[in-house]
Amino acid sequence: MNATNTFRLTSEDEIYLETWMNRVSRSFAVVVAALEDPLRSYMGAAYILCRVIDNIEDCAAPIDLKKARFRDVPQMIIEPRLADDLLKSWDTGIWNGLTEDEENLMSSSNSLPLWRIFQQFPNEVRRIIGHWVGQMIEGMSHLTDAAYPPKFKKHDGIQVLAGYEDYGQYCYIVAGTVGNLATDLVILHYQLSGFVADQLLKFSQACGRGLQKTNIVKDFRDDVSRGICYLPDEWLSEVNYRPLSFRGAPRDWNRKVLFDVMAELKDATRYILALPYEAIGYRISSLLCLLPALQTILHAAKNQGTLFTTQHPTKIDQQTFMQCILDSRRLANNNQDMLDYYQQVEKQANAALIEKIP
Repeated sequence: MNATNTFRLTSEDEIYLETWMNRVSRSFAVVVAALEDPLRSYMGAAYILCRVIDNIEDCAAPIDLKKARFRDVPQMIIEPRLADDLLKSWDTGIWNGLTEDEENLMSSSNSLPLWRIFQQFPNEVRRIIGHWVGQMIEGMSHLTDAAYPPKFKKHDGIQVLAGYEDYGQYCYIVAGTVGNLATDLVILHYQLSGFVADQLLKFSQACGRGLQKTNIVKDFRDDVSRGICYLPDEWLSEVNYRPLSFRGAPRDWNRKVLFDVMAELKDATRYILALPYEAIGYRISSLLCLLPALQTILHAAKNQGTLFTTQHPTKIDQQTFMQCILDSRRLANNNQDMLDYYQQVEKQANAALIEKIP
């Protein structure tokens, strides 16, 4: 058996990962819990590390301070023992704009155990996580730099992505890199190769982009309310920027936005279909990401009359989410049922978007 598959954390370290996943994302804690050991530990630590990167980007600290924190992370990836000294400066940083749990994660006392866990991982696991986290940092550290893609524009005081390519580039930076990271860990864990590995690598970025675009649709109202929109100016100009003032949009425009997401989620479905049945933990966890995303887009389609208005639909309800959990386990062992599920959601969303807006 590969050494990466025999690795085990102490119970104390496992509790740390489980605690912080639940504090920063209960939904992802459910996803990770479906994985087999030690992949569960690798994915959990990688996710929390990515949340640290997100927190640096999302906080209200000055740009120079953010860039200094971004520079710290690669140093700690190369040499985790540097964390003892580097994280002390984080306690004097300004983490305004984050939730209480997110801010607490950034303190040295709460983040230092993460680096001690990372230091224990096998070399190849650290290499994979370090590479893709580095790619995420590279992209995020330049989001405010006009010389680097993705490009942003301002419209009536709201910052928007410039074009469709910028939309895709942004989603790659913040989520496509995570899809690549997870896929490399999965290929290593399950010892996949040949056609299977090629298919997973082909669709891995679409998995991340699809989930991010789903969140962009879901969080549209809240994002615009705080002065930012991740849908491209190239699209918004087609409807005279009506969504930015919550005046809705024509049905064909709604369909364009939602089915761009569905195209990514279709590739995410193909990604899961390519996984061998033996990778049952990862098949379930992938479905736990995919099915709520599909239901979120279906929910938006069924409520197209309020899309991009002050009543913009957001989260699916608890009952739907719980059904997604049950369906994830039901579909994990049957590719045909999984494909049928996607096609049914696509059909229902398409039918809803054909209906006249009330």
